[in-house]
Amino acid sequence: MKKGKLSVSMMCADLMNIERDVNELERNGVDYLHIDIMDAAFVPNLTFGPDFVNGLRKITEIPLDIHLLMEHPRVIIRSMDIHENDIVTIHSECKESIMENVAFIKQKGARFGLALNPDTTIEEVKKYLPYVDVILLMLIVPGFAGSMMIHGMMEKVGNTRTFLDELGYDNIEISVDGSVSCERAKHMREMGASIFVGGTAGVFRKGMQLNETIHEFKNAINK
Repeated sequence: MKKGKLSVSMMCADLMNIERDVNELERNGVDYLHIDIMDAAFVPNLTFGPDFVNGLRKITEIPLDIHLLMEHPRVIIRSMDIHENDIVTIHSECKESIMENVAFIKQKGARFGLALNPDTTIEEVKKYLPYVDVILLMLIVPGFAGSMMIHGMMEKVGNTRTFLDELGYDNIEISVDGSVSCERAKHMREMGASIFVGGTAGVFRKGMQLNETIHEFKNAINK
């Protein structure tokens, strides 16, 4: 079983003290910084842009887990400083050519992620699996931090893992995003997920320090 990896959601960090939080995340050995880039069309919210991604490069060596919740991600992808160890994820439901974006991401040496909204099944994206490194399963209606997990989404993790393994795609990692608490992460780890996006439910928890929550989360996904 692949090592469990923690990808911390930057939209849940203290944006007025982002460098402080990033430094603390780096000290505590998180695996990725998860960057949600939204367009207010694919989802009803606006978050970060390429300037934020490029700015992070100046303050940290942590690989980036870039998640484009956009109808047309092409221009934004080409505006970012993408590195070899990054994950760059676009949605299967976007309105552009998946393969054109795959080619650019792979050319940069990054890993290609394909995100599925809650009502999109893994069977619907079967033709893209030869090019996929990570399947990102949205467990909530995407757009806002703190949303509730949709009933039945945890079972989708296990079903997706089984589907991938039966087709010989055991190399594809499953990432989970949305209301991922330590307890839920532990169960989804057993179901076959290996990358966990930690936000308000798992990492940025009221009354707890980041070193405490990260330690607890990492223990949950690696036991």
